[in-house]
Amino acid sequence: MASPEVKTPAVSLSLTGPQWGVVFVVAALQFVNILDFVIVMPIGPRLAQALDFPASHLPWLNGSYTATASVMGLLGALFLDRFDRRKAVGVAVAGLVIGTALCGLAESFTTLLIARSVAGAFGGPATSLCFAIIADTIPNHVRGKAMGTVMGAFSVASVFGVPTGLWMAEHFGWEAPFFTVAALGSAVLVVSIFLLPPLTGHLGAPRRTVTDIFALLSERNVQLSYLMTAVVMSAGFVLIPNIASYLQFNLGVPEGHIKYAYLFGGMASFLATQLGGRLVDRLGSFRVGTAGTLLVIGVIFVFFYLPRQVLASSMVFLAFGGFMLAQGLRNVSYNTLTTKVPDAPRRATFQSLQSAVQHAAASVAAFGSGLLLTEVVRSPLPTDVPGRPARMLVGMDTVSVVSMVMSLSIPLLLFLVERRVVPQPVASPVGPVPERPAA
Repeated sequence: MASPEVKTPAVSLSLTGPQWGVVFVVAALQFVNILDFVIVMPIGPRLAQALDFPASHLPWLNGSYTATASVMGLLGALFLDRFDRRKAVGVAVAGLVIGTALCGLAESFTTLLIARSVAGAFGGPATSLCFAIIADTIPNHVRGKAMGTVMGAFSVASVFGVPTGLWMAEHFGWEAPFFTVAALGSAVLVVSIFLLPPLTGHLGAPRRTVTDIFALLSERNVQLSYLMTAVVMSAGFVLIPNIASYLQFNLGVPEGHIKYAYLFGGMASFLATQLGGRLVDRLGSFRVGTAGTLLVIGVIFVFFYLPRQVLASSMVFLAFGGFMLAQGLRNVSYNTLTTKVPDAPRRATFQSLQSAVQHAAASVAAFGSGLLLTEVVRSPLPTDVPGRPARMLVGMDTVSVVSMVMSLSIPLLLFLVERRVVPQPVASPVGPVPERPAA
């Protein structure tokens, strides 16, 4: 007689109430963190004019932020796993708020550079801790949905934060966006202290040493994950810090229209991260990330590589929307995949090193693009709109080629990492590891 068939219980693809609570708090923290990072790009031309420095130096502001974030990511790998995640992310966000406020007080390019470095020193660890919290509390089979929501913070920052920041810069001065982000960060910090649960289940593991770090780095799946991270970040940030200047100087887009480009791009990115996160859960990171990468390459070739001297604002909105849509698909794919690489006791260590790799790659790419670009005085055109700057960036075609070439290797790296990821145990409603009993 045949034995009865044993049915495997269906795995729910829905998040529980406590899990959604953690996801929304982390998303709010990431919103402030990301808004602080991206706000410099659209107001960059105004900063250059107000503080009297060339627009070709703008990538250095992003590079200084990412460079210090990278250094702190390396240092954080040694100690972040020693603390309650809630307390650690609170300290990181508090430092980010202070650094952002200092940006609004800057009186020169040098002092602004220093202030951005301070913000990056705390913003980098804040990012790694947010991802560690998600990885601690959300099981693998629904993590794409959670990561899509958290990464939607970038989209919301673009849809609401960046246009609002540009409007404030136009009406109240370039300092206003920095002070506003600092005030918003303070409010979110207070809320997170009360809403995030203590996250100490990882504290039973031994303290990390430099030997442990090298042991982690010696693992092949970790190496491939970090290589993938470096390539994705470099391919994006060799181009991203220069987009606002390129639109305004090279394509003649009026300054007042830049905020609408970010609004349109933010909506496209939000759609990509929400849809992309769910597609990753069903189809895997390789398929979704490859589709996003191919779309990124197409948009860069058509709208940034091919030579133009003017472009209608409607086409600019389409181009920026397509770019942000593609970036959103690619980023949610690789970020979700990397959270599945480490085990729980080493998660913050892994994420801290990941943050270091992310920011180091972005820093090198931003500094590199600054070396590839030059600012020159251009001849006026009959089609110029009133007030169009009499200058332009030279070298964007080279920057575009660098970005496209690096992007070509991303699908292979997604495939290699995804096939090496080992399924991990399903997490509990709030976290996979029980809290340690009080001493």
